[in-house]
Amino acid sequence: MSARRGSAGPSSDSPCRGSHRKPAGTPGLPPRQDFAASLVVFLVALPLCVGVAVASGVPAELGLVTGIVGGVVTGLLPGSSLQVSGPAAGLTVLVFEAVQEYGLPVLGVIVLATGLLQILMGALRWGRWFRAISVAVVEGMLAGIGLVLIAGQLYSMADRKAPAEGLAKIAGLPAMLADAAGSPQATAALGLGGGTIAVLILWKRLPKAIQTVPAPLAAVGLATLASVFLGMPVSKVEVRGLLGAVQPPSPGAFGELIDVGVLGTVVAFTLIASAESLFSAAAVDRLHDGARTHYDKELMAQGAGNAVCGVLGALPMTAVIVRSAANVQAGARTKASRVLHGVWLLLFAALLPAALGVIPIPALAGILVYSGFKLIPAKEVAGLWREHRGEALILVATAVSIVAVSMFEGVLIGLALAVVKTAWETSHARLEVIDKGAGPVQAYVSGNATFLRLPTILDSLEALPKNRPIQLDLSGLHHLDHACRTALENWAVRHSSAGIEPVKVTSSG
Repeated sequence: MSARRGSAGPSSDSPCRGSHRKPAGTPGLPPRQDFAASLVVFLVALPLCVGVAVASGVPAELGLVTGIVGGVVTGLLPGSSLQVSGPAAGLTVLVFEAVQEYGLPVLGVIVLATGLLQILMGALRWGRWFRAISVAVVEGMLAGIGLVLIAGQLYSMADRKAPAEGLAKIAGLPAMLADAAGSPQATAALGLGGGTIAVLILWKRLPKAIQTVPAPLAAVGLATLASVFLGMPVSKVEVRGLLGAVQPPSPGAFGELIDVGVLGTVVAFTLIASAESLFSAAAVDRLHDGARTHYDKELMAQGAGNAVCGVLGALPMTAVIVRSAANVQAGARTKASRVLHGVWLLLFAALLPAALGVIPIPALAGILVYSGFKLIPAKEVAGLWREHRGEALILVATAVSIVAVSMFEGVLIGLALAVVKTAWETSHARLEVIDKGAGPVQAYVSGNATFLRLPTILDSLEALPKNRPIQLDLSGLHHLDHACRTALENWAVRHSSAGIEPVKVTSSG
């Protein structure tokens, strides 16, 4: 998976800030550093493209198709010159649910509609507004995805079928592991997946010369060799060939767009893919000193890539921080590196598709379990709880909602909570009462009086003496919404009906 947290958005690792100098080399040709960087990104992207596709319940080749489009199509377009696009684990859960619910042909329609919507939003210059989305919601979204991804892929590691619902996946893990312990085949699969995770964790501790091989490629390669030479009875990736896997949506599939569930899925795809891509762009910008991302153009580039993926019936794409960080760290200077990585994926899919058939599925599941853990912001939650408990609660509520309900509803719940929290924090109203014991009681209300503060204001006003005249001064208010104004007027009428002097209200206008 490619997204993880940073101060401006998700990031899956935290590489050191690098330098990005002006391109140098033969005029008209990519700098030689871009060729080397493209090979590194290709080796990182290959196992991730295949793993995301298998976890999404689609042919493995479709993950490569999305990686190819992300490199060759999106890579050529303006926006962010160094970030790399392709299939991402952040959409795996949602894609799997969509395929199970509506079928693979409709997935192409959903992805195409997502791409067109992204292009429209970019043309309307809405890209910059995605930076206004609460970071807590994004963190919670990624945490929820990570939890569901881990739970689902643990079943794949044991060569078992996972339940459809997120809560059922988690609740069923103890029984699944107990059942797997009594099966030699499941035990072998779990061992292979666990070994893959161990390689990913320990790879950074090895000598630098060995680390030139990307950890995901090394982990899958070692797991494949182990499964072959040890004759392990584990499931392998099914190979259909690139042309056999590509299935453009039929005209009849477009009729599903009238379904409310399909439209909701399109909105969810658009929101999550756009937010993840633009937050990733912000993170990549912090890794180099070159040109900054143009958010609206980048959103349109992502939309163009998703539109092409939809026409081909492939997976949706996002910008992915793991591959993007690898691109920057490998010395990439221009967009040529990300375009070339797409070319290498195309050549591999066209010339060596049978190589996919030897990859064990538990190894790919292990990569995604590891990616899922990196999506869970454990340190961030602890820090937020100490400093901003409201944000921490939004993060946790979003994640739990995604696991308990669904991706789309979970994100909507998180956004709604973020809006309510912001409204509550900006709605500060202060009521000061001056009672000299004789004459009218003076009540001064200042700040921002909205419906959120109305219960407190009314409680204080209703506690004032019922047999004394009241002077209510509202001149200190910066904002008074309709609900609050109406409630104050009704209170004044009720208080004045006691037969004493009517309430005198002073306002700024």
